[in-house]
Amino acid sequence: MNAENTDTRLIIFAKAPKPGFAKTRLIPQLGEQGAAELAQQLLDHTIAIARTTSFQHIELCVTPCPPDPFFETTARTKNVVLSCQIEGDLGMRMSAAFTQHLQHTSKVILIGTDAPGLTPAMLHEASELLTTHDAVFIPALDGGYTLIGLAKHHPALFSNIPWSTDRVMAATRAALEQANFSWAELEALPDIDEPQDLIHLPRHWAQ
Repeated sequence: MNAENTDTRLIIFAKAPKPGFAKTRLIPQLGEQGAAELAQQLLDHTIAIARTTSFQHIELCVTPCPPDPFFETTARTKNVVLSCQIEGDLGMRMSAAFTQHLQHTSKVILIGTDAPGLTPAMLHEASELLTTHDAVFIPALDGGYTLIGLAKHHPALFSNIPWSTDRVMAATRAALEQANFSWAELEALPDIDEPQDLIHLPRHWAQ
């Protein structure tokens, strides 16, 4: 087991894969039920990837709360910790998660469930980069990011960021420079948000 990874906490942010709640921007293409089924497939895939890593703490941090029974069953059967996201925008929720976990460990990585191309090797590389950098990212092709890892916290990384736009990563880079953070970026990945992103799903997945 790689000692560099045993002190890393991996947090997965997820929405309940319910019709009309998850992957709403895909509803025009897939319908409410189809979008929810894809959300569940993405969630299951992300947890499976996470559980093949050497990280000792894997946490499924969910919304809405109290957790949907689906999440309670998933956490129990997949042997992951279940927690709740706080109220607020995405930046507030991510900031709170990092604040909490960096009190207990030196490296925290947070991912969503939208990037099926994410691999265990990428997660391990991100963890190792946090040994020599304050932050690490995997940008998304649409201008956001699919992974953020921090060795220390700064609220500026989560404030005044235009979430859900193509300017997220650019604004975050500006915040990193302002905070005098060192950071590394891995190769960008596609994430699955809009109908045109569906071409990036694995070929064997039903669509």
